[in-house]
Amino acid sequence: MRKWIPALVIIIAFGASAAVYQDLPQRMPTHWNMSGEVDGWSSLPWAAFMMPVMLLALLAIFHLLPRIDPRRASYAKFKGTYDVLVVTMMVALLGVHLMMLATALGRNVSVARVVPAGVAILFIIIGNLLPRTRPKWFIGIRTPWTLSSDRVWERTHRFGGRLFVAAGAVIMLTALFAPTWANAVLIGCAGVVAVGLLIYSYVTWKSGPESGNASRRA
Repeated sequence: MRKWIPALVIIIAFGASAAVYQDLPQRMPTHWNMSGEVDGWSSLPWAAFMMPVMLLALLAIFHLLPRIDPRRASYAKFKGTYDVLVVTMMVALLGVHLMMLATALGRNVSVARVVPAGVAILFIIIGNLLPRTRPKWFIGIRTPWTLSSDRVWERTHRFGGRLFVAAGAVIMLTALFAPTWANAVLIGCAGVVAVGLLIYSYVTWKSGPESGNASRRA
């Protein structure tokens, strides 16, 4: 993954805000309810440049994590995957930022459809990246059982990849064909994924040698 892509994302975010700044209202919509209706506003300077600043901070954090992680050596084994993850997260936030600007400028943006569809794409991409991750403290599915066993980590991430892709597909179909239900389905799918991975990692650990059950049975 080329190093200039995250920098380009940040430049686009700052540039977009600067380009339309004079046309933006003094109060910009920054939050929407489950129906896609605006229910929160922020002042112009903060709302216009909040996301670009967040992107800059996020890139700094992504650069810092491999240096402070106790298992930093594992980052070298999936550097390409890590780079794709960084770009994916930053492009997703850029999309949110551009949507906020468009809405503030009076464009007819179907937030109830666009946001769940964007999250669905994010789920599918993450689902394809998860099986390639290596054990570490800051990135990945971190439960007590995945962090205590490389075997549980690998199996949970393979299962998690399939679960994320399936959830993304369900959310996308809902966003396209039943947008009024999309946010509820998104929250439900996120809950199922979180609980499912927690249970799966525990069951995988419990049935393996890490729990000590094997030695007791022997």
